[in-house]
Amino acid sequence: MIRLRGQLICMTDQDRETVLSHVQDHITLTRAEPGCLSFEITETDDPMTFEVMESFRDRASFDAHQARTRDSVWFAATRHILRDFRLEEVGD
Repeated sequence: MIRLRGQLICMTDQDRETVLSHVQDHITLTRAEPGCLSFEITETDDPMTFEVMESFRDRASFDAHQARTRDSVWFAATRHILRDFRLEEVGD
């Protein structure tokens, strides 16, 4: 299993509005991907920071997700927003 955890950190109110306007579609599309076990982007106590937690069955599923995301509306809109993520492989 591949797990990614971290934060999406907005620097401006406009960044936050961009995340909020696109996040639900991104979550819905990702959860429908083959191999997606869980996917959450949630607000934190800091209104400019979102917690990101995702897990995929294997490296191939995760890599397919990354490829799809790079070509998505989500990425085009949020590519400039700071991401602080840690990736870990769990199990075999």
